[in-house]
Amino acid sequence: MDVYESIILEWLAQHYWPFVRISSMLLTMAVFSGRGIPSRIKIFFAIAISMVVAPAIPPIQVTFDTVSPAGMLVTVHQIIIGVALGFMSLLAINTFALAGQVLGMQVGLGFAAMVDPSSGQQVPVLSQFYLMLASLVFLALDGHLLMIRMVAASFEAVPVGQSGLDPDAYFYIANWAVWMFNAALGFALSAMISILLINLSFGVMTRASPQLNIFTVGFPITMISGLLILWLTIGNFITHFENQWQRAITGMCFILGGSC
Repeated sequence: MDVYESIILEWLAQHYWPFVRISSMLLTMAVFSGRGIPSRIKIFFAIAISMVVAPAIPPIQVTFDTVSPAGMLVTVHQIIIGVALGFMSLLAINTFALAGQVLGMQVGLGFAAMVDPSSGQQVPVLSQFYLMLASLVFLALDGHLLMIRMVAASFEAVPVGQSGLDPDAYFYIANWAVWMFNAALGFALSAMISILLINLSFGVMTRASPQLNIFTVGFPITMISGLLILWLTIGNFITHFENQWQRAITGMCFILGGSC
């Protein structure tokens, strides 16, 4: 009986810890973390991926015991690693949502809002547009498959039973928020400068002709010009996304100790 019990516990340890790490990643990962995907589907994907990944990773030497302090600590470490990987992809996607929010305020579409189905919050239409576009590009570039390969590689870089992530990894994730704002500003900078020049021209017109009602004329022209500028700059979206996604991959490799 003890032999069968040890075999069962070994099998559970080999599959339970990967399930915890993978499910934590899916719950915070770009696209899959939204409300649009039911929780049952997420659990199914986590179980399916765990069953495939578990035989390919090094044997887990940690005893399966989830109620002991040591077992709970191992579980917390797996959750942190999975959340860190998924959160990096989420930051990369939300970079463009932030850029859309900035652009929406500049072109006069800041008041146009809709309910984001993934969060249930009111968000600007332009922000939601860029978020959906970034999500589609993420799937088109097989970003979800790369995330699966990344979490599978994490079991070799940070095996189950280690003390978790390096302290520098937490500071790196915090600093990544700064890079997200920089990338969002860089993506929206050309359109912002164009809108600024248009507003300056309206200021000159108002100075030259004070009787001109600038609010009646300027608002529709600013909005039409802004939409035209967005149409002209949308071709650079793929380039900006690839740069930001490559930065996210580099960040995930750094979190895993440079082993990718």
